[in-house]
Amino acid sequence: MLQKFTSLFPFWAIFFSALALLYPNFFVPYKDTIPFLLGLVMFGMGMTLVPKDFLIVLRKPEAVFIGTVLQYLLMPLIGYTIARLFSLQPDFIAGVVLLGCCPGGTASNVISYLAKGDVALSIVLTSVSTLISFIMTPLLTWLYIGQSIDVDVHGMVISILQIAIFPVATGIIINTVLSSRIEKIRHLFPLISVLTIVFIIAIIMALNREMVLSAGILLMSVVVLHNLLGLASGYGLAKLLGLSEIEARTIGIEVGMQNSGLSVALSIKYFTATAALPGALFSIWHNISGSFAASYWTKKNILK
Repeated sequence: MLQKFTSLFPFWAIFFSALALLYPNFFVPYKDTIPFLLGLVMFGMGMTLVPKDFLIVLRKPEAVFIGTVLQYLLMPLIGYTIARLFSLQPDFIAGVVLLGCCPGGTASNVISYLAKGDVALSIVLTSVSTLISFIMTPLLTWLYIGQSIDVDVHGMVISILQIAIFPVATGIIINTVLSSRIEKIRHLFPLISVLTIVFIIAIIMALNREMVLSAGILLMSVVVLHNLLGLASGYGLAKLLGLSEIEARTIGIEVGMQNSGLSVALSIKYFTATAALPGALFSIWHNISGSFAASYWTKKNILK
């Protein structure tokens, strides 16, 4: 029952987004809770990991290196390029670029599983990109838009440490030390993550109600293109670099699916609530596109 509820994430995201647009006053008062809520999601990610999970770095160093480089090379470049091509307003450009500079999202692990990818590799790629995000995300954001928009690199580093790195590390430690004691409640963490992310999306939609209604189609086009180009280029380049079909699928999914919750939290804190909108829309869309990609690759496996 819980797994079924969790698998319907795109539906719940769309449903609560619509609810937030109809009744924004219910969600707006919770805007200051977003960093805490995201920290809860990242803690849940840590609770699914133990130190030995990272041994895959030693077994598949090439795949981990290529996946991590493509993650931070492709998505910021794609985001910046299409945001400029579509002539988005500065707040949206900041949000799209920051989204592209964020690490891979935890939903990629589930999609990799459904797509018959390498789940262990997916988990490690998400973890590694997250653990170095406190350096890469502020630095890349500054490199791309620091000349036109003020980017608080130092503040962003501190925020990522607080709402991403520390919760993940705490989750790993607790899961390692108390593994047998928390076994009965481990299955609840994906559900908590889904509910939390859905609530974050609803808050952003409520804060940007007028902007969503006026610029929704244009911005959604950018978000969809950003995601699809990330999926396709991540997969294609991984294949060109000699990785296996399974590894290429995993990297494509990892590159195309961002930690949009982190981009939302950072956008609100360092830019504007409007800049957080691309991340909120991305949260909805990348789970839908990821599900379709997983379905395609699964059928491809069956046909073989």
